[in-house]
Amino acid sequence: MRWMVPAACLVVMATALPLRADYPQPSPYPVSWELTFDHSDPKRILVQGPGDVNPLAYWYVTYHVANNTDQDKILFYPNFQMMLEDGRLIRSDMGVAPAVFDAIKKKEHLKYLESNDTIGGELRQGDDQSKDGVAIWPEPRLRMGTFIIFAAGFWGESATVNVDGKDVTLHKTLQLTYHLDSDENHPGGGDLVQKDQQYVMR
Repeated sequence: MRWMVPAACLVVMATALPLRADYPQPSPYPVSWELTFDHSDPKRILVQGPGDVNPLAYWYVTYHVANNTDQDKILFYPNFQMMLEDGRLIRSDMGVAPAVFDAIKKKEHLKYLESNDTIGGELRQGDDQSKDGVAIWPEPRLRMGTFIIFAAGFWGESATVNVDGKDVTLHKTLQLTYHLDSDENHPGGGDLVQKDQQYVMR
């Protein structure tokens, strides 16, 4: 769990520092390579994997990525994180059994769906070289409330800031904010509402 401490610090930076004039914001026009990235809303699925007494709940986001830049190939490494109302930051695909991926692939009818652990690497130019991927989280709480999903690795723009004498590299990131009125009596219930979508540097 050591990764959570620096990641949480970057979340604080991303939310607290934009008021400073010297804090980097994403450029309004491309300044580096940008992949074509389309995504679904978060979805919930119940899966009873090997050894599970009862089905367990998971949240996932499917996405489609293509290299429509002027570069023949681009190296990309997707990074997805979920932030809860209490500030907890959860990286995707941690402790997720292969059976969960298989269930999502079957449900979504995506023949060439790849896990977030294997999709990264070289992406060649053209729609015929595009890929379908998925980011998965074990359900972190029955009452989801407001939560944020950060998606990074699809844009080459970056910036460096100095924090306590140390240089920290920030990357262009898509920030998606959702709200779901689920609770202990109705897990996964209610209508999922997207509250906001914006690009940030984190």
